[in-house]
Amino acid sequence: MKNEFYVICDNIRSLENVGSIFRTSDALGVTKIYLCGITGQVPSWENGLHKKIAKTALGAEKTIPFEYCKSVTRLIDKLKKSKISIVALEQDEKAINYLEFKPSFPLALILGNEVDGISKAVLNKADKIIFLPMSGQKESLNVSVSFGIAGYEINKYRQ
Repeated sequence: MKNEFYVICDNIRSLENVGSIFRTSDALGVTKIYLCGITGQVPSWENGLHKKIAKTALGAEKTIPFEYCKSVTRLIDKLKKSKISIVALEQDEKAINYLEFKPSFPLALILGNEVDGISKAVLNKADKIIFLPMSGQKESLNVSVSFGIAGYEINKYRQ
């Protein structure tokens, strides 16, 4: 449990983004993905996941364990009881630059909705909030791209 790295997808609406998160999670050796709220919850499921997720995951949905949890706040409470550090990736006044963040493991990284981000209620439960600095006109990157950048930086500390 020492170097475990979990990913929490909180209300991510794009199935393609979820598939990309699975693929990047495989590359990073993520321990488990939690799908929460509306994430990937659509009628046409195949082998536990929607086929659009599988299309972009390219097999990673078979290598990374995953679990659906309706309530992200209940999941966070459960993970905290297991001494898992909760980190949110979000633009927020309390957030620190991801390059200044020194993670400790086990760790769970929360990724939020593409439009609304991570709710204040969930951010308030996080042990840390990290952000990616933006130099252009846009205030954020695609959620799966953001995860790739932050995930690789966090992964440096797992060894």
